[in-house]
Amino acid sequence: MSHAYAEELKVGLDAVRKASRICRVVQAAITPEVLDKKDNSPVTVADFASQAVVCHAIGEAFPDDPVIAEEDALALHQPENEHFLQEIHRLICDHYRDASHDEIRNWIDRGGAKHFSPRFWTLDPIDGTKGFLRRDQYAISLALIVDGQIQIGILACPNLGTRNQSGDSLFYAVLGQGTFALRLDAESEPRRIHVTELNDPTFARFCESFESSHSSHSESATIAEKLGIKAAPVRMDSQAKYAMVAAGEADVYLRLPAKTGYFEKIWDHAGGVLIVTEAGGTVTDLQGKNLDFSHGHELRENRGIIVTNGPLHTAVLGTAESVAASLK
Repeated sequence: MSHAYAEELKVGLDAVRKASRICRVVQAAITPEVLDKKDNSPVTVADFASQAVVCHAIGEAFPDDPVIAEEDALALHQPENEHFLQEIHRLICDHYRDASHDEIRNWIDRGGAKHFSPRFWTLDPIDGTKGFLRRDQYAISLALIVDGQIQIGILACPNLGTRNQSGDSLFYAVLGQGTFALRLDAESEPRRIHVTELNDPTFARFCESFESSHSSHSESATIAEKLGIKAAPVRMDSQAKYAMVAAGEADVYLRLPAKTGYFEKIWDHAGGVLIVTEAGGTVTDLQGKNLDFSHGHELRENRGIIVTNGPLHTAVLGTAESVAASLK
């Protein structure tokens, strides 16, 4: 690692690996009874524990760097949530390091920044909460942003290795250095990955959010039909979809606005964006604009997200724009 952000990448990868270990322990214990009761406590515990671990690691290495993350520890100060705090404490002490309840809450709150800074990290401790509960796809996403430009993107997708061709489930990119994949657990050499070179949408493979509340499935279907895409969409939770495009196992990812007035959160995309673009792909909003990470915790200047391998982008973007216009 000879690039300018070698230490940041090393710290980020190590932190995400350690958080992933805790998340997998929690997910492995989810039973059908938990799902039948619609009990969200496992993802709540894993979310907080994951954020605590990553924010602590960043704070130790780079104490001046703010972190914009999804969670805060306010709920963990409430007596009725003491059982959550106890479980988070147990997991962190068993799988990371000894810490008091107050230390853990402080680590979580280190991710409480909301506003733009010249240099900051953004973290989604568990992206894809419903996928996590179904024991399906989820991701831990971490990115370093400097002067509004993503410099490092890291995605851990613990379950993706069970369905992709290589078995890789940890992905990272550094601006100007390419995108790499490796195993999350076993020692392995990073493998450089690339998007496909497909330029005929008829044969494209596309993915979209599993939840229709996150992205309009009907609009995606219309766009696919107009492009002549024959394959059914792969519906997955989390930024694992970005990894699929970057690794050449999908060609298009559509995230179309499902709710009026909603702004995407930066932690839902920053890690994945750089992983796709450094693999040779293209990411824009529905107007063809680059995603703007200079407005705090939201993508306030962007609407909808189109992710492609690059050669397909003009066709997909043009079709998406025309479909969106027809629905106004």
